Amino acid sequence: MCGRFALAFVKGFYNRFEVIDQQASIEPRYNIAPTQIIPTIVRKSPNQVVMMRWGLVPFWAKDPRIGNRLINARAEGLTMKPAFRASLKRKRCLVPATGFYEWKKTDAGKVPHYVHMRDDSLFAFAGLYDNWHGPDGSELLSFTIVTTSPNAMMKKIHSRMPVILRQEDEELWLSKEPLPENELKRILQPYPARPMVAHPVSQAVNNPNNDSEDLVTPSS
Repeated sequence: MCGRFALAFVKGFYNRFEVIDQQASIEPRYNIAPTQIIPTIVRKSPNQVVMMRWGLVPFWAKDPRIGNRLINARAEGLTMKPAFRASLKRKRCLVPATGFYEWKKTDAGKVPHYVHMRDDSLFAFAGLYDNWHGPDGSELLSFTIVTTSPNAMMKKIHSRMPVILRQEDEELWLSKEPLPENELKRILQPYPARPMVAHPVSQAVNNPNNDSEDLVTPSS
């Protein structure tokens, strides 16, 4: 599962994700939680930043509160679940991040860990999105983060991890065409463990109202 993540810096954001239109206002975030509106990247010739709510609301949903239960999508079931099947074909997005949080079970309770790249670089989760229209004509853009089995490092913390896309696969993931099954299987594998690192952080991250740089620093 991926229930919290961070976009701790935005320097170089537009170049990293090949976004030409730089009008969107993007600020660092240290404790992004479900139901919040955050920047995603979609392919609209060229790439564009689109603000979306975390928690997928499928176009056919009668109640948008379904999104509260669809913050993650297991890679193993994407082609079978009605909530994800249509989006998987042509509504794939990048979810920019610098790290994510996961809670490790210990004898003393659950300890939050911040997981990030050793070089602290920007990366992208594999996301799926959809457009939902309310009875009043309102539109809601929302997304979910795809998860997979853990790599060697994450196994020590949790039984799942978000799909982190290799940079060379991001363009393919953003394409508007369905991906062959063999390509999906290749892309949705756990990210290699060697470039990643994790450290315990403050319990303050448990409160989604907290959003400061202190949250990503190692706890004493």
